[in-house]
Amino acid sequence: MKLELRGITKRFGAMVANDKVSLTVQPGEIHCLLGENGAGKSTLMNVLYGLYQADEGEILLDDEVQKFAGPGEAMAAGIGMVHQHFMLIPVFTVAENVILGHEPTKFGGVLDLKQARDKVRELSNRFGFDIDPDAIVGELPVGVQQRVEIIKALISDAKVLVFDEPTAVLTPQETDELMAIMKQLRQAGHAIVFITHKLREVKEVADRITVLRLGKVVGEAKPTDTAEQLASMMVGRAVDLDVNKGAPKLGKKAFVVEGLNAWNEAGTQVLFDVSLDVHEGEILVIAGVQGNGQTELTEVILGAHARTTGKVSLDDQDLLGKSIKQILDLGLGFVPEDRTQDGLVGEFTIAENLILDRSDRKPFAKGPSIQPKVVREFAQEKLKQYDIRAQSIDSTAKQLSGGNQQKVVLARELSRDLRLLVASQPTRGLDVGSIEFVHDQIIAARDSGIPVVIVATELDEATQLGDRIAVMYRGKIVGIVPADTPRTVLGQMMAGVA
Repeated sequence: MKLELRGITKRFGAMVANDKVSLTVQPGEIHCLLGENGAGKSTLMNVLYGLYQADEGEILLDDEVQKFAGPGEAMAAGIGMVHQHFMLIPVFTVAENVILGHEPTKFGGVLDLKQARDKVRELSNRFGFDIDPDAIVGELPVGVQQRVEIIKALISDAKVLVFDEPTAVLTPQETDELMAIMKQLRQAGHAIVFITHKLREVKEVADRITVLRLGKVVGEAKPTDTAEQLASMMVGRAVDLDVNKGAPKLGKKAFVVEGLNAWNEAGTQVLFDVSLDVHEGEILVIAGVQGNGQTELTEVILGAHARTTGKVSLDDQDLLGKSIKQILDLGLGFVPEDRTQDGLVGEFTIAENLILDRSDRKPFAKGPSIQPKVVREFAQEKLKQYDIRAQSIDSTAKQLSGGNQQKVVLARELSRDLRLLVASQPTRGLDVGSIEFVHDQIIAARDSGIPVVIVATELDEATQLGDRIAVMYRGKIVGIVPADTPRTVLGQMMAGVA
C-alpha cells in the first residue's frame, strides 16, 4: 500500500507545527523522517494516525483520499503505529495485549483467545520473534515488549507501519535486532515510516530520507550521504559531530561512592552495593538502558534520596545526610533528567531560573536585597552564550521549548563555582548544533580539573564523551571499563549478560 501526504499543515494556536509537508512512501520501502526534537515529526505522524486533524492537506492510501476521525479508523485503513513509549498492559499476556480493541469472538460473543494465540504464534514464527503468546508482558525484556508492539500492528493487517523513535529504550543489540526486523517487514512489502534523530540508524536501514526542520521539509537525502551532511540539513549549518577532547589530566580522586545501597519510598531496594570513583579532570559516564538505577543514583548524590547505606563523599566530605542546599553549596552542579519537574520553576522567568538557590548571595544579592541590574546582565549574557531562544529574559520557563528549557538548566549549573558536575542526559531534546556546544562545555569543565559524572542512554555519546564508562543494570554496577570498549561488549553489559 502506497502512502502519500500532500501539503499537511497543522497549527496549535499561532505555532505552525507542520507547514505544507509532503512525502510519499512506497510499498517495500523504509522512508526515514529525520529531524531534531520539535521539528514536527511526531505531530505529522499523529495527523496520519488520526490523533490530530490537519488544518490543510490530504492523506492518500493507494491514491485514495482518507479522512481519519481517530486511530481506530486509521488502523482499519491499514496503518499501524509502533510507539516510542509502549502501549501495553504489563499484567496482561501477549495474546491479551495484541487483541485489545478488536477482540475475536466465537459462539455469539465469547472471547476467542485461542485464535489470538494462534495468530501471535504465526506472526512470531514468520518474523522470527520467538514470543510466547501466554507470557506476561511485564515480565518480558524491553526488546521483546517492542516486538509485541509490532505484532499488535501486524495482527490488524497493517500495510503501512510507523516506527516513532523506536530505539529510545533499547540496548545496542536490541536496536540491531529491530533494524533486522524492519528489513524483513520491508521485504514482505510493508511501507515503513521510520521517525528518528539518530544518524547511524538512518544510514543503516533507510531507502529514502526526508528531513524536517522547524515544521518544514528542507529536502530529501540519501543514505549514502555523510552524517555531517545529514546533520547540517537538520540544523541549517555545518556541525562537528565528533567530541574533540584530549587525554585526561587526572588529579586527585575527588568523588567516591562506596558500598551504596538505596531503597525507594515503598521499601524496595533500588541500588545494590554501588561503588565508583571519579578523579579531578575525568569524565565518568554512567551507561545503561533507562530505568536501571541511574535516576536513583543521581538523586542520592544530590541528597534527594532518604533511605541509604554506604558512603558518598566529595573532597573527603560525606554527602549522605546533608541537605540538597548544603550539597549544592559544596560545589555540585546538577542537571536532572526531568528538567520541567526538577530543573526549573515554570512560572519563574528565565532570569529568575538562572539564579535559583543563589539569589541570596553575591553578586546577585547585597545584604537582604536582590540586585536586579546584576541579575539581568547575567541573564542576558547566558541567553546569548547558550543561544537560548526566547522573546526576552522575562519570558517564563514554561513558555520555552524543551530544548531551550534544557539550555537554561545547563547555563545555570555550568556557571557555578563547581567541584563536581553531575548531568543526567544533558543533551536530551537538543539539536545537533546545541549538542556540539554542550559537549564542548562539559569537556571544558573536565579540562579545568572538575570531576564529571554523566548519565547517558545514547551509547555513541557515552563512548565519545567518557574517559571511563560504568554500566548499570538493575541497580548494580556490572563493570567499569575504558571508553574504547567495543559496542558489542557494552551492549552485553547493558543487557546484564556480560
